[in-house]
Amino acid sequence: MATTEDSGMKATPAQGSVVRQTELIVSGVLRGGVVVSAAVILLGIADFYIRRLTGQLSSGFSQLHSLSGVWSALLQGQPLAIVALGLVILLATPVLRVAISILAFAVERDRAYVLITLLVLIILLFSIFVVGSGSQATLYNLHNSSLLFFFEMLLSSVAAGLIGALVGLGGGVFIVPILTLIFHVPFGIAIGASIVSVIATSSGAAAAYVRDHMTNLRVGMFLEIATTLGAICGALLSAVLNASVLFIVFGVVLMISALPLVAKLGEELPQGVKDDRFAQRLRLASTYPDHRMHREVPYQVSHVPAGFGMMYVAGLISGLLGIGSGTFKVLAMDTAMRLPMKVSTTTSNFMIGVTAAASAGIYFQRGDIDPLIAAPVALGVLIGATVGAVTLTGLSNVWVKRIFVPIIVLVALNMLLRGLGLLG
Repeated sequence: MATTEDSGMKATPAQGSVVRQTELIVSGVLRGGVVVSAAVILLGIADFYIRRLTGQLSSGFSQLHSLSGVWSALLQGQPLAIVALGLVILLATPVLRVAISILAFAVERDRAYVLITLLVLIILLFSIFVVGSGSQATLYNLHNSSLLFFFEMLLSSVAAGLIGALVGLGGGVFIVPILTLIFHVPFGIAIGASIVSVIATSSGAAAAYVRDHMTNLRVGMFLEIATTLGAICGALLSAVLNASVLFIVFGVVLMISALPLVAKLGEELPQGVKDDRFAQRLRLASTYPDHRMHREVPYQVSHVPAGFGMMYVAGLISGLLGIGSGTFKVLAMDTAMRLPMKVSTTTSNFMIGVTAAASAGIYFQRGDIDPLIAAPVALGVLIGATVGAVTLTGLSNVWVKRIFVPIIVLVALNMLLRGLGLLG
């Protein structure tokens, strides 16, 4: 995170202290949201299965697709309402993080980023309370409540969260195929659970990445303007566009976008990168601690407009397909803006939660977030993301790329096959 007007100047100890305080505040908000939401979800799940095993579970079920519906079900003592409340807290965590970031940048006396972050918050609130409130609920009757079903989804989600945290994808690209192909979950509910998984991965991993100074907060906050706008447009278009065409287009774009990354597969750090005028004005250059290299690594940022445009497309894809589009975000930062791979993946993790939150309100109020599906997904990816965040710090940028490239190819093939009707 840059700390001076001129990216070439070093931060004073006082400036560095204030920036560090900002990072710790943001990390604390993410960590707190994750802990509280997980605790509430576990409480609701425990209550549900205890009642089910003892025969005390009510046969009635409220459609938990609005805050008023969740509150009404809570007053009725429904255990799934407790689970839904935990999911709402998780979905609200990225929004709270953005709000707190405004105060943190104000402490830094950084007016430009106060305004940038305020704009992101306004877009998020508009999506939730204006766009989302007009959504029509699609009611499903899928409630496989067996304990085996719960644990199978939990374990699958741990693997998705682990990989998502390592390469900045969010896990959503794996959740949708797992739920639809293995567990035969309706596509709408699978996307709703995927949105939850993206936010869970982001919140769980980003808390550690921000704390460890791996994430570039300024890059993330600036690019979130584009991703949130794209996510809103994508969520609205998802109701009218042919998903098959979208899968094919996304698969082709990913394949083409991966080529520059393959060409630089052995590159540990980008070479010859100079701040463009946008990076200088926005103070995007920064450093990150590389534990493997045992030193603080400085880096600069280029082609900011190209990265901003690619982030809008990433947000659009996220809203359309519910996958977080972390692949496209990482590609934009690594190949266009030329950030180090570790910074690209950690900043992508930081951003994907806000991108998903921009469309989460729409999916929630459509009834696409089923507590019995989303709960094990959320808990599983939180566990996986936490393990992945610890693992990443010990890997080299080259190894992160070696993990990332095959996954991009698999994701692209998955999208192409789904678009052609050969999967699910």
